[in-house]
Amino acid sequence: MTVKAHEAFDVVESRRVDSLNVTLEHYRHRVTGADHYHISSDNPENVFMVTLRTMPKDSTGVAHILEHTALCGSENYPVRDPFFMMTRRSLNTFMNAMTSSDWTAYPFASENAKDYENLLSVYLDAVFFSNLEELDFLQEGHRLEFSEPDDPNSPLVYKGVVFNEMKGAMSSPVSQLYQGIKHHLFPYNTYHFNSGGDPEAITDLTYDQLKAFYKTHYHPSNATFFTFGDRPAADIQQRIHDQALHRFEALDHKLEVALEKRFNSILRVEDAYAAEPGDLSGKTHHVHGWLLGESTDLFAQLEAHLLSDVLLDNSASPLRKALENTELGSNPSPMCGLDDSNREMMFVCGLEGSEPEHAAAFEQLVIDTLEEVAEKGVPYEDIEAMLHQLELSQREITGDGQPYGMHLIFSVIGAATHGGSVMDSLDIDPALEKLRELSKDPNYIPHLVRSLLLDNSHRVRLTLRPEDQLHDRQLANERARLDRIQSRLDEDEKAAIVEQARKLKERQEQEDDIEMLPKVTLDDVKPDVKRIHPVSEGSIVRYEAGTNGLAYQQWYVPLPDLTTDELALLPIYTAVLTELGAGERDYLGMQQWQAARTGSVSLHSQFRNPLNSANTVAGYLVLSGRALMRHLDELTQILHQHWTSPRFDERSRIHDLLRQMSARRQQSVTGSGHMLAMQTASAHHNRANALTYEMGGLPAIRRLKGWLNDFEQEDAHLDQWLARLSDLHAKVTEQSAQAVLIAEPSELETATELTEQFGLDKRTGQPASIDQTADIDPAARQLAWSVNTQVNFCASAYPTVLSEHADSAPLTVLAGILRDNYLHRTIREQGGAYGGGASHDSNTGTFRFFSYRDPRIEGTLDDFKASLEWIRSEGAKADQVESAILGVVGSMDRPGSPAGEAKQAFQNRLFGRTDDFRKAYREALLAVKPDDVVRVACQYFDPDKVSQTVVTDHKHADELGGKGFKVEAL
Repeated sequence: MTVKAHEAFDVVESRRVDSLNVTLEHYRHRVTGADHYHISSDNPENVFMVTLRTMPKDSTGVAHILEHTALCGSENYPVRDPFFMMTRRSLNTFMNAMTSSDWTAYPFASENAKDYENLLSVYLDAVFFSNLEELDFLQEGHRLEFSEPDDPNSPLVYKGVVFNEMKGAMSSPVSQLYQGIKHHLFPYNTYHFNSGGDPEAITDLTYDQLKAFYKTHYHPSNATFFTFGDRPAADIQQRIHDQALHRFEALDHKLEVALEKRFNSILRVEDAYAAEPGDLSGKTHHVHGWLLGESTDLFAQLEAHLLSDVLLDNSASPLRKALENTELGSNPSPMCGLDDSNREMMFVCGLEGSEPEHAAAFEQLVIDTLEEVAEKGVPYEDIEAMLHQLELSQREITGDGQPYGMHLIFSVIGAATHGGSVMDSLDIDPALEKLRELSKDPNYIPHLVRSLLLDNSHRVRLTLRPEDQLHDRQLANERARLDRIQSRLDEDEKAAIVEQARKLKERQEQEDDIEMLPKVTLDDVKPDVKRIHPVSEGSIVRYEAGTNGLAYQQWYVPLPDLTTDELALLPIYTAVLTELGAGERDYLGMQQWQAARTGSVSLHSQFRNPLNSANTVAGYLVLSGRALMRHLDELTQILHQHWTSPRFDERSRIHDLLRQMSARRQQSVTGSGHMLAMQTASAHHNRANALTYEMGGLPAIRRLKGWLNDFEQEDAHLDQWLARLSDLHAKVTEQSAQAVLIAEPSELETATELTEQFGLDKRTGQPASIDQTADIDPAARQLAWSVNTQVNFCASAYPTVLSEHADSAPLTVLAGILRDNYLHRTIREQGGAYGGGASHDSNTGTFRFFSYRDPRIEGTLDDFKASLEWIRSEGAKADQVESAILGVVGSMDRPGSPAGEAKQAFQNRLFGRTDDFRKAYREALLAVKPDDVVRVACQYFDPDKVSQTVVTDHKHADELGGKGFKVEAL
């Protein structure tokens, strides 16, 4: 294959990577020295990403705030918000920007050629020719404003999108642990600082500092371009050169992260995190972190991954086993594992649910465990299992969470940033084979334990203890700082703050000429939905897909009619079943078997209402696994054993799993608070939403926490609870299952034979769904949940119509119009929340508003209502309708992995969302007119039917309780 470059670029090298079915091509721009890595593939989803090495020297969040501000207008596109405007003028399959510890990235993906070129033009202009207006810095970063913007006698407050985003992000103890261990392991280089920004330091950043950082970092000589797909590299290079690079000369310096100075002895640190008032026992975190070698050394990186996996991968791994079984804490920390995202790698292990005084004993436990591994080694089959996991991760074609090409790009971004071999980082098979040979030596893992960990003095033990007064002190210190500033303001300075707020609001409300931005139109939309059909049906539904040698197997089991108690148990049952022993193997044996022969094994439930009612709900259990084709027989046996002979007698194992699940679910609240708030508000309106809320929402998190507290008080209650869990299993396994099998066309027959031979015994070609009739109470109409957070998550919900109704499509379009043209401005830009918007759930007939990491409550709830008044009075414009339709259709057409698309096709058919139904709904969306949007805005939003939810801290929850909200505490 001949590699061709544009005349402004030189070809550096190229390599075919057969295991991925791609060719990696490396080019370099002759003048600026910018590198371009193109992953040539026959995949039509073309990916683009430009990264800049960004290495801040403080925690003001300069790189993060610059990432936001750069997208607020540029030389060729001097509109206020081209990034968000393009999200609704595009058929993109991915669009984002992100800041890491030492790079900032601007990625997008699209299957449409015109759209790709449009987005490329906007992205290049934003990155290299950003306007960086001061008002945009004040909006996105931070600013001083009076709580009543035009009243200088009202209290002064901090506002800013990133300021509030990071307040929310740093509410999590796990985020504080991560930043804390980096802070201490890297005392001298950029990783010492919080690249996202510490809320207490963000307000120190000045506009001039932001512009200076842009000038030194956002230059092609400091950039790397990555592309993936079937578009030729030379074509992309022509556009990059003509639209940006030809205007630059090379920099005379290169930015890079300095290697950290090494410690001579271990550092031991104790710090605090803000906790909710109450019993603080069992809420301390301990972590132990080591600084390892450079991540650009591929073989050293693979060695570190192998060691980390051998020690921590599953419950049979020696270090995880020690952390799970110790009485010093409740669970292994979510921080456990290898971090290879920085120039030098970190290995971290930890324990949560502990006490501050257990720090030394925790450290000794870790060292004793490592000493034992160094002395006795580990069985070779455990090493082989981890090598198998490395191979499988290399082979699998992903794409369900983000484009597959982006997944490949992210796997090499570290090497590109720090001068490693991008070629070797993508083509790891030779290094993996070397690792496989060396690991046969029984002294190999003991040698790695000693050289990387035991004999490595550059390590930190960090203890993070809870303090229930810390949050109040943080708020008091912020208030005192603001009061101090306000007391020193003269009249001119007060007037300047008022005028600044007026100018910012004026800018936020100005009508930009959106037509200066490129766009696709409805004519560019594909006329039909993507259709994927099985090659055969029956008790095993078979799909052909390009899976690169993997096979995927699922078993769908219709749920019987469950009691209220059984429904409450179901999420726990599905989470623990595949983590237990089965048959003659205990859980350690099953964990080892899974690691050696599968990519994953899981059980989950799916509930759906029919197309004509949101108050009738049926569900399925889905037992799933994936494996390399050569191991499909054992994957099938593993699934069979988990289903037919689970070890509910493993009492202590189940208790440990419950503690781990409870900790993870509580920690997830600040990251998914907007989803939980919408789920809660929706649960007031129909049975389908109420069931989702009770089983997977905040009540489920609290219920699990309550069960654990009960078991601590009365040990016998755990045995009674386990008996109920076993009874639930007996009830669901009476049902017959239908299998879904996905494999390469050439391997499907063999896969079918193995599934028939080793699969579940009770099978059916027509699983019948069974309605759930248990009593489920709707959520309160106005509900405030008190959780541990520094920011708020607000939601409102209204009952509407289901997807078969003619008004479902206009309501879906209405949500996009409100989000893009009103809520983004009022909630994010003016209100300072990290995000906000609206969506219409046509499956359950619910229209939902939300905000994310929001400093406000009442103002946001008022903005939800005001958006409806706006559309009723102003009407909808044709271009707004078209943009909203493009956004909806783009999300519907987003491609997944080959296996993921086949799974989705089966689920669509199972739940009545046939290809013809999906096409009809698509056609209804494309036919929506402005009058339709205004009509449904007037028809469906009865203020007497709105439900409201706020997820907030205890102080604001109590205030809402005084205003008629029901208050619940997590």
